[in-house]
Amino acid sequence: MGPDTVTDSPPSVGGSSASGAGLARRRRRRWAKGAGLGAVVLVAVAVGAGWTAYARLSANIRPDDAAAAELDRYARERPAVLAPGARNILLIGSDSRAGSGNARYGRDLGSQRSDTTILLHLAADRRSATAVSVPRDLMVDIPGCLQGDGTRGRPVFAMFNHAFELGGSACTVRTVEKLTDIRVDHHMVVDFSGFKDMVDAVDGVRVCLKEPVDDKAAKLRLPAGEVMLDGEQALGYVRARESLGDGSDTERMRRQQRFLGALVTRVRGNDVLLNPLRLYAVLDAATSSLTTDPGLANLGDLYRLMRTLHDIPTRHMQFLTVPREQYVYDANRDQLVEPEAEKLFKRLRADQPVVVEGQAPEKPQAPQKGTNGGPSPAPTYTGNTAAEQGCA
Repeated sequence: MGPDTVTDSPPSVGGSSASGAGLARRRRRRWAKGAGLGAVVLVAVAVGAGWTAYARLSANIRPDDAAAAELDRYARERPAVLAPGARNILLIGSDSRAGSGNARYGRDLGSQRSDTTILLHLAADRRSATAVSVPRDLMVDIPGCLQGDGTRGRPVFAMFNHAFELGGSACTVRTVEKLTDIRVDHHMVVDFSGFKDMVDAVDGVRVCLKEPVDDKAAKLRLPAGEVMLDGEQALGYVRARESLGDGSDTERMRRQQRFLGALVTRVRGNDVLLNPLRLYAVLDAATSSLTTDPGLANLGDLYRLMRTLHDIPTRHMQFLTVPREQYVYDANRDQLVEPEAEKLFKRLRADQPVVVEGQAPEKPQAPQKGTNGGPSPAPTYTGNTAAEQGCA
């Protein structure tokens, strides 16, 4: 046989041990190479899937470039930043019927208003967050804003949610800054579908009802007691007026604040940030119906914001409504209660602690001079914290 001939003859007895060891080594090398190749493939697939997911989530976010341009136009008249490091984010819940999934809540008449508006203040030390609801029926000065048809309207004294209808998010931001003298650093707009998807992404939110609910307008029927709400039910729950409580907008905002507190607790309890699958579902739901200023229109910044909220103790996440009362010329409208409202705005501007009912300050507040020259405590406002649960 020639030198290249291959035979299946067994090795000689004398060389069986050495040949067997060599064969084993060759098999181990082949196995190691195969395992290494498999690991490389798995890593490549994971990296590819991760990049695909990141790209999809980032593409979901709609940057509000038009609002940014409008705010830049009025940069000189916007409030100054008095507390570097603190952040003020305006959360706007749009009642637009346009877009996928929103038509069932009414006809799209070509206009929209802010159904819910909340100014979220994140303290510079990131140890507390204060969410302040602005009533949609509050009578305010709305500046001349760029309207949807390209014309610029005149300043008007009207209900707060009229600002969003006139000039969208930019007009709402300018109205809030004019009202509070607080610089709004970022804003977000979310519609009905986005809200529902967020609730469904965390497998529902638990609430406690003191009595059954049967609201045909909100398409909501719920029993009394503890109830786990899915996205559709949660939307009806936070939007209903006549069928829950005393039917007032005050009761409605308190219900919204308590629900948001429960949603925050639900997200934290499910360890969303540590569960890739659940985190992806939440981020996908949050970004799919989200419009933000360009400074937040990327996944990295949104994740860091979520991480900030995750690290704040629930007892230091506070929800309250601006001090307001019945408007003197119309019982169906609101006006600010002064000087209480200005005291609240001043504390937020200076990044000073705000206390809600039933919550004691974590540490003593710096003394302030009262009317008699002695120290006076920080003012206390009606509201709740994310730590509050149950029917109490």
